[in-house]
Amino acid sequence: MTARLIDGNALSRQIRADVARRAAALTAQGLTPGLAVILVGDNPASQVYVRNKVKACQDNGLHSVLEHYPATLSEADLLSRVQALNQDPTIHGILVQLPLPPHIDAHKVIETISPLKDVDGFHVASAGALMVGQSGFKPCTPYGCMKMLESIGCDPKGKHAVVIGRSNIVGKPMALMLLQAHATITICHSATPDLAHHTRQADIVVVAVGRRNVLTADMVKPGAVVLDVGMNRTDDGKLCGDVDFDGVSKVASAITPVPGGVGPMTITMLLVNTLEAAERAAQMR
Repeated sequence: MTARLIDGNALSRQIRADVARRAAALTAQGLTPGLAVILVGDNPASQVYVRNKVKACQDNGLHSVLEHYPATLSEADLLSRVQALNQDPTIHGILVQLPLPPHIDAHKVIETISPLKDVDGFHVASAGALMVGQSGFKPCTPYGCMKMLESIGCDPKGKHAVVIGRSNIVGKPMALMLLQAHATITICHSATPDLAHHTRQADIVVVAVGRRNVLTADMVKPGAVVLDVGMNRTDDGKLCGDVDFDGVSKVASAITPVPGGVGPMTITMLLVNTLEAAERAAQMR
């Protein structure tokens, strides 16, 4: 068996075309969807992520504002800036790029963002809405994963899904989204004994721990769907995920590559969330 590749780039193009169409319709009504991105410090990876997010906005009809501050910016000044953006009617989404310098409490910053503009889906109000099944902004990476399952006709209903990782950004919301789609969920993490015991029973495996080769071919049920959220580098510097791609792709029925899998979808779902925030704002005018 050779697994089907779930092409995140191709799916992103489809979704972004719809975003661009809807953004153009809003702009014609006098409301251009706007995203403010705040970067504090000079983390090289963060600079790349931020640049990609801003470009994606520009390419798809959204207005974006990048605010880059030195790592010495005080927590109070950052909170003040976020509060000002909360009140800015031209901004519908606010994203503060993580990680932040050690002297700034990231949780406090996230909670200062208005839930109406929390397009990252990290606010406690967004997490609570997801928990109880109400409408709110979904975290972009697991949201993208659900779209990828949908794109290949994989309905989680009645399936056993194993999520490896328990972060607030991916693992926990991923499990909740799969649960809402009527899957049976197992969450595994660093303290899970015999990880393979769980993954061998899974119809869907989502791996999000940030460590190479966490999932190998002998740990995968034949025909399972594997979503690799990890982003690492091989010994020779090439990008890779958390999954042993060469081995697992011979056992799974479908798999996401790294790069070109989940990564593009994360930014795409950020655009979707920002657009939906703008559409809600338009309804409230």
